[in-house]
Amino acid sequence: MSIFLSLLLAVQMIAAVAMIGLILVQHGKGADMGAAFGSGSSGSLFGASGSANFLSRTTAVLATVFFVCTLLLAYFGSVRPAASSGSVLESASVTVPVLAASAPVVPASGAAQIPSK
Repeated sequence: MSIFLSLLLAVQMIAAVAMIGLILVQHGKGADMGAAFGSGSSGSLFGASGSANFLSRTTAVLATVFFVCTLLLAYFGSVRPAASSGSVLESASVTVPVLAASAPVVPASGAAQIPSK
């Protein structure tokens, strides 16, 4: 199971780095709007700009892979072994040693609390 989790984490990290790179390489939609108002025309100002190209489709696939890996890691991280069916408090009360009863602490009198030079 540990090898599977390590492999899943590696796939998630590779997908995240590749998705960051693809997002930074893509051409923004805001750059075409500036050209539409003054120097030339763009395909569309605020509407759909046609079918998605290779970069945007690849980004969507990588985002899906990242999301699925995140869900699987969260699920496998919360699964507990069947042997520990008890609650956290029950297991803590068994493992915590009981301290021996000591003599009660008596507070010092008022004269003892005054610092001397």
